[in-house]
Amino acid sequence: MTRVEASDGSLKVEVLGWDKLWAFKSRLEFPLEHLVRVRPWDKEMDGKWRGLRAPGTSWPGLIVAGTYHVNGEHVFYDVHDFANAVVVELRDEWYARLIVEVTEPKAVLGLVPTMSA
Repeated sequence: MTRVEASDGSLKVEVLGWDKLWAFKSRLEFPLEHLVRVRPWDKEMDGKWRGLRAPGTSWPGLIVAGTYHVNGEHVFYDVHDFANAVVVELRDEWYARLIVEVTEPKAVLGLVPTMSA
């Protein structure tokens, strides 16, 4: 699970609890101008190949966390329940996307209203 907030011109993603260990990260931060869009998790993506884990953790039905490499892009995951996941699309960053679980997806979608889908 993560906590996502926008303040001081940055999007801040804090990885919570034991997920820091599983994701190999505790915090990510990006300038708001590097956000392309924030959208809910697309259920059509369920079951699709997530890419090569490096470093990361994956236990089917339990957790997907860490950095995954797919089609030349880097994607950061921290998700236990995809029903509460949001996708943050970025440009000009090492990560192309963040797919993270949050307690209130609608609130995160509203952080950047002009870029939410």
